[in-house]
Formats: sequence, C-alpha cells, structure tokens
Amino acid sequence: MRRILLAVLAGMCFAGFLAVSAVQGQEVRPHILYILADDLGWKDMGFQGSPDIKTPNLDRLAGDGVQLDQFYVQPFCTPSRAALMTGRYPFRYGLQTIVIPSQGTYGLSTEERTLPEILKAAGYRTEMIGKWHLGHADRKYWPRQRGFDYHYGAVLGEIDYFTREAHHVLDWQRNNEEVKEEGYNTQLIGADAVRRIGQHDPQTPLFMYLAFTAAHTPYQALPEYLEKFGHIEEETRRTYAAMIACFDDELGKVLDALEARGMRQNTLIIFHSDNGGTRDAAMTGESKVKVVPCDNGTLRAGKGSLYEGGVRVPAIVNWPGRLQPAKIGELIHVVDMLPTIAGVASATTEGTKPLDGINVWPAIAEGKPSGRTEIIHNVDPFGGAVRQGEWKLVWKAVLPARLELFNIAADPDEKHNVAEANPQVVARLRARIEEMVAQSEKPLFMSAAMDAVFKGIFGPAPIPTDEPGATTEP
Repeated sequence: MRRILLAVLAGMCFAGFLAVSAVQGQEVRPHILYILADDLGWKDMGFQGSPDIKTPNLDRLAGDGVQLDQFYVQPFCTPSRAALMTGRYPFRYGLQTIVIPSQGTYGLSTEERTLPEILKAAGYRTEMIGKWHLGHADRKYWPRQRGFDYHYGAVLGEIDYFTREAHHVLDWQRNNEEVKEEGYNTQLIGADAVRRIGQHDPQTPLFMYLAFTAAHTPYQALPEYLEKFGHIEEETRRTYAAMIACFDDELGKVLDALEARGMRQNTLIIFHSDNGGTRDAAMTGESKVKVVPCDNGTLRAGKGSLYEGGVRVPAIVNWPGRLQPAKIGELIHVVDMLPTIAGVASATTEGTKPLDGINVWPAIAEGKPSGRTEIIHNVDPFGGAVRQGEWKLVWKAVLPARLELFNIAADPDEKHNVAEANPQVVARLRARIEEMVAQSEKPLFMSAAMDAVFKGIFGPAPIPTDEPGATTEP
C-alpha cells in the first residue's frame, strides 16, 4: 500500500513538474522592445566613444548586452524600416530608392506579411509608438492596418518637434485619430511608452516598436537640454547633442517602467539607428545648416550613401540573464531581425514571401557564426553595392560611372579602391548585382516622380468656368 501511495505521489509530482515547465516555457517567450533611432551618427553615443555626448542609458544597455559591431541597414529611412518589417530587401517590392516623400501616394505593399502580423498571430500584443514612414496617403498602409494593435505617433518622415507638422499639416495620431497636444516629440513618445507599459498585463507577451524621431532634422531641442551642452560652441552640434541626450533620458524612463512592472528581466531589447548619420548638408533639408553635426567617426560618408558611413550602424541586443556581455563582429543585416525575433518568440514565418533574412540568434546568444556571408546593400537605378565576405563592391551607375572594390576587413574606412588589382572579384560581385537587378521591382519613388513630371508637362490644362475660383478638367 505504501509503495502504491509513493508511486501516486511521485506521479503527481511529475505531472506538477510538467505543468510548471509548460508555464515556464510560456514565460520564456520574452517581451520585445525594439528601439529605433533616426539618423544617429556612428560615434554619437557614449559607448561608441563620443567626446561630447553622454548617453548613460544606452551605455548601460551596451555594457550589459551584446554589441553588434558589423550590423547593417539601408542607406535611407524608409528602406531600412521596410526591411525590418518584412525580412526582405526593399528592392523586392519597390522601396529601394530614397524615402516616401510627403506627396507620395504609395507605401509598403500590402502583399508583404509584416513582423507585427507574425507576432500578433503568435499571441503577442503589438504596439508601435513613434515614426512609421512606410506609407501615409492611404490608411491601408498605416501601422494599425499592418499588424499593430496600437499606434501613437507620426506616419510621415520628418515633422516639427514642437508642432508635429509637416509642411504645415499636422501628422500626429493615436489609433488612426488625429491628436492635438502640447509637448516635445521625444518626450511625448517616451511618456506614451511608459504609460502603455504601466497598463500592460505582464502575462501577455508584448512587442513594442519604439521608433523615436530623434535625431532627424529639423534640429530642435528643449532649452534645458541646450543649457547642458553650452560648452559645445557650434550651434547645430549643440542642438543635435541636446536631442540625443533627451532621447537617452526617455529611454531610461522606459527601462524604469519595465522594471516597475516586473517585466525587465524577461524583456529582449534591440536598439539601432535606421541609417548612418547625415554627412551631406543637402540631406538635412535645412538651408541654414552650415556644419553637419553627425559624427560617423572614420567611416566613409553617411546617410544616403552605400559606403560604410551610410549603412553600418551601432546596434545592441540586451536580455538580462539570457545574454552575456559581448561584442561580436559577425555580419548581420536588419532583414535578419524578423526571422530572429520570430524564432525567439516561437512564431512562425509561414505565409511570408521568401525571406532574405536568416535567424542569427546563435551568433547573438552563443557567439557562433551568423551564417551570413553576403549583404546586398542596395540596387536601384543609381547603382548598387554588395558585400561577400571581406569584399565589397560599390557600383555607381550615374555618369561618370565607377566601380570601386574595398577589402572591408583590411580597410573598413574604404580609403583604398583595389578594383584594378582584383578584376576577378570585381567581375563576380558585379554579376551578383546584375542578378539582383533582374529580381528587382521598379522603384515606386521613380514611378511616382515620373508620373508627376508627365502630368505636369502633358496633363490637361484646367478650363475656366463661370463660377469664380472653380475649374474643370476636359
């Protein structure tokens, strides 16, 4: 009898262990906080060695997490965000060229399955706070229609930090409804993230995409932050530094909110910029900017360029107790984030179009090879760039056309074009770019621009009517 009782008790304990393990297995699925900065320079953070910009909260994430030293994005905002949302290179769906302008009527194809849709199907609560820039003219392109349960912020690319207007039109919404409020963009974004975390049930896995507008133009900062950087003589650099400091402070508040809610230990945090820092004054869109404030260190060029300064950005992955502090130099591209996050979240990528991204979690968590040996930096009518191993080819197609080959391992700053000495490598990489061109969709930006030009030149002239101020089309 005693043996039977012990057997029953043992069975009950084993069943209980299985039940607890099942619950713990569910808890292992982390909350995910994906933080995106805008136009941040390679060296403009404390952990990257900035001499004048302090970022204690980013430094803490970097010090306790995994720094990705060869993390790549696209050279512009819209393409990078599209690559993140789809796990696919933007040239596959027409978003490879520049950004969606204010007049643009196109957006990220609704045929593309997005990261929030994938996570929502896996039981995640999906929330986005901040800048979208993947389509604004039609609501079918907006965040709530692309998989997010909640959205607060802007759908365009560049807005005033105090009025939240773009070309005198308000661009600030909450769940598709216009919001008029006072405040500074960066602080409003941070405060909303804190509020949403405070209201969230920790038992439900949360995916929060926190896309700050800082430090994109217009260069505007709060007076109290400008005072902190009075030692920086150059006005634009002082304002830029103040913008980053405010962003870092808001990030700190978000981390505190996770801690207060008991979510921090089970939150996977990913941080990076959408492209390299701006180094060309024309890219700022501000005629008064005489000195471009972003510091990309020794990396060549910046935003809009296929050189390293435009596409290589600092990145951090942090998960307390799960990831050990490290700095890895494995090749990783932003398209890899979708399959990597899906893998960690136990979500399926079935239903997506063929992914360019791969699951690089073994590299992040265990220091293993990423499995990525190639990056297609971009292909469009202006040129292209591809990297295979240590070799990178930059092909400028606009006249005067030029092929440049760099050994990134030996020459990360791309100072020495070694194309003439390595014709076979050039031929191989050039053929690869041509192969990708054949797989490309027509750039939506170019199509829209040509349509606008032809309508302006060849479109019908308005015919006056008897009604004052009215016109009709034939």
